[in-house]
Amino acid sequence: MVENWDVIIVGAGTAGIPAAIFAGQRGAKVLLIDAADKIGGTLHLTTGQMSAAGTSLQKKLGINDNSNDHFDDVMRISENTADKDLVRLAVDNAAETFDWLMTNGFTPLDNHPVLGNAHEPYSERRYYWGPFGGISILDAITPLLDEQIASGNVVVSLRTKLKNIILNKMEVIGIEIEAEDGTNAIINGKNIILSTGGYSSNPKLFKELSGPTLYWKGAYPFSNGEGLTIANKIGGILRGKQNYLCGYGAILKNFDYPSEVTTRIISHPHLRLPWEIHVNVNGKRFFQEDYDSVHVREKKLLEQDKLKAWVVFDDEILKKSPPLLKDFSKEDTISFFSSHPMFNYANDLQSLANKSGVNSDGLIKTIEEYNLAIENNQTDPFGRMHRPLKIKKPPFYSICTHGVSITSTVGISVNSELKILNEKKEPIKNLFAAGEILGSGQTMGKCSAGGMMLTPALTFGRLLGQKFLSW
Repeated sequence: MVENWDVIIVGAGTAGIPAAIFAGQRGAKVLLIDAADKIGGTLHLTTGQMSAAGTSLQKKLGINDNSNDHFDDVMRISENTADKDLVRLAVDNAAETFDWLMTNGFTPLDNHPVLGNAHEPYSERRYYWGPFGGISILDAITPLLDEQIASGNVVVSLRTKLKNIILNKMEVIGIEIEAEDGTNAIINGKNIILSTGGYSSNPKLFKELSGPTLYWKGAYPFSNGEGLTIANKIGGILRGKQNYLCGYGAILKNFDYPSEVTTRIISHPHLRLPWEIHVNVNGKRFFQEDYDSVHVREKKLLEQDKLKAWVVFDDEILKKSPPLLKDFSKEDTISFFSSHPMFNYANDLQSLANKSGVNSDGLIKTIEEYNLAIENNQTDPFGRMHRPLKIKKPPFYSICTHGVSITSTVGISVNSELKILNEKKEPIKNLFAAGEILGSGQTMGKCSAGGMMLTPALTFGRLLGQKFLSW
């Protein structure tokens, strides 16, 4: 192992692998380290959703698209909360990244690209993913990394942890690492890339940076935020907390947080119209249940105490409505009421509220008003149109749901060349970042813009290795 590297990349995942490939192709001596025992990072878990405009595939299919429209869509969907400079950098270079994947064996699903999936759609078909999620991407880029390893340009060191960043007069000159056997070493490098991912497996840091409790135990186990905290310690600035957003309708296995997820309720009206009502801890409804916008539901959930909501219904609705739970039958749903801590039932609303931890007076009043409006054919106060049945026939049921997030909102601040910035907005010399360490709050804003986590990670890694770094 040489003592001085042209490029040291910390994190062999979505951003780190492309950075190593392209830097190696330019003849750099690259050290690629990762705390895990295999490369790939979150590509092992992600659904692999990408978005790119002006791709060769779009042109082949007669889709007229461009990066300006992609940019406008992301800013529209994010309500201008995403970082404009990073979004512009991502979308202007996304097509080249996607075409590179296609050239090297990536094959999207047959009907792709599409407008969207679950969240707010794009105005044009530019949303892609492969048949095996992130593995489809990893399978395309691993042989390219193997070529650079075989050439001697790239050396991979797994089970290797970042311990510190070495500074000399405010210039980064290397890193301190900890090997698998516990020994530490100083490694010198002309360029240091932090692509260590997010912090969604670190409950304490999640609470500190994002704000809410980490409810979901579903993130990549090495997403502990060490790159973020170390960069912050030497002067890198964090940003994006104001853009925290959670997904709606998760049913956790238990209240021992973080917990695994049993399933989710089907809350998309285009998949299943709602028969039930959704209430907060005060027993009150807080949004129009049949409004077909994930973004609206998620934003309304942010206003609720502890990001909790309860789905409430009666025995007649249970028997007559379509299955409520994703990937579970109605029989499965019924069985959960005798075995699952998030499921409660009672013969009266007072008892149901007490069991569920919901204000009983609020719940009783909410259901009385809901039933009366149906009976008198009155307009729903939230504008709901689909109200097939009253909630009046016992037993009554409730399902507790949580707002959960698997991504890391807060990220390290960078400029348009992905150089990490200090509090004066000046680059910390020789220190770069790409991937989830930038935070979803920068590339997606306070929304879920399709493909705007994974595609920027791939693209920024490529740009660093291909043109931004010098040695």
